[in-house]
Amino acid sequence: MRQFVQRLCGGLFLAAILAGSSLAQRALTWQEVRDRFEAANPSLQAGRIGIDESRANQTTAFLRPNPNLGLTADQVNPFPGGPPHSTFGALLSVASVSYLYERQHKRELRLESAKDATKITVSGQDDLDRTLMFSLRMAFVETLQEKAVLELAKQNLSYYDNLLGVNRDRYQAGAIAQVDLDRLELQRVQYESDLQTAEVDLRTAKIQLLALLNDTTPVDQFDVTGPFDFSTQVMPLGDVRQAALDARPDLRAALESIEKAKTDHRLAVANGSTDPVLGVDVGRNPPIDQYIGVSVNIPLRIFDRNQGEKLRTQLDIDRNDRLMEATRAQVFSDVDSAYAAVTSAVLLLQPYKDRYLDQATRVRDTIAFSYEHGSASLLDLLNAQADYRSVEVNYLNLVGSYLNAVSQLNLAAGREVIQ
Repeated sequence: MRQFVQRLCGGLFLAAILAGSSLAQRALTWQEVRDRFEAANPSLQAGRIGIDESRANQTTAFLRPNPNLGLTADQVNPFPGGPPHSTFGALLSVASVSYLYERQHKRELRLESAKDATKITVSGQDDLDRTLMFSLRMAFVETLQEKAVLELAKQNLSYYDNLLGVNRDRYQAGAIAQVDLDRLELQRVQYESDLQTAEVDLRTAKIQLLALLNDTTPVDQFDVTGPFDFSTQVMPLGDVRQAALDARPDLRAALESIEKAKTDHRLAVANGSTDPVLGVDVGRNPPIDQYIGVSVNIPLRIFDRNQGEKLRTQLDIDRNDRLMEATRAQVFSDVDSAYAAVTSAVLLLQPYKDRYLDQATRVRDTIAFSYEHGSASLLDLLNAQADYRSVEVNYLNLVGSYLNAVSQLNLAAGREVIQ
């Protein structure tokens, strides 16, 4: 009974390990990879802290000036026996409170400027997310592409091994010469090399993807899954352009910079105005009764020392307006270039899917059958196999180029216009 319990516990422990291993090796979809990236990427986390810092500056910008408290004890005689310091011979004590009154809505304009700065920071964070998401998508697509290339390399090697097996039987039967079999076996090294290269490239792509995710999962326990194909459906160029104008965070940041420059100019004008200092003082001068007084201190603006700042902020409005126009032109350039790449990739891929893939498979199988029955030469067989391999690899590379172009178009548009 004791041995049975031990075996049962061992079996349950082994099952738990296998279950955990299978869970760790579950392939992640694009949405799952994206969620992990947004939660764990240190660059994005640092950017979010920057937004919080900018919001903290809003609190500082809206603070009121602190009042000043003054306490005075005058006519103090520390030396006894000397002449009195006042006619009354008593201590004069005064308490005063003064406060700087800010005119022309300076405090409100400082807050508005700080809020505009926060908006620009948020847009900058969105733009960082956009560019990093493009890098993530490229790494994800590369991983899918290398997986497809690896699967093709395995299929080619398996097919070629079957072909070698048939021709070894033919050699044993005396249907082919030793030199033909040797040439066939030597050709196998190309497919072994393809397989080894594909495995290394897949590991490299996974390592790059894990680095973006800030994930320390072993490469062998990490995998992704998703469609590795193309679509002929592409949005009209005008719609993609409009989507970019609506969604590009760098363009939004440029527009927000203009608004902040206008606010800063109004603040510079307001800072050129004088702010009075209002004061109240209470005194006691025995034997005269206590008194209270008020005061107003107004700086004399004989020289306007804020003219340079007014001019600078006015020029900054024009500068940001020009930068916004440059950003707008760059948006159209990015969209048009990426759109041309997508449409070009679709035009190249469509014939492969319609004709070339089936033709390459048909030619390879036909030549292999003919060679086995003595109707085709060894050179024809090797050329047909090489042509099939070339067509399949070119197709996978074109699909990868299409998906990368789609990622570039989504980056240019500021959102996913093509899934």
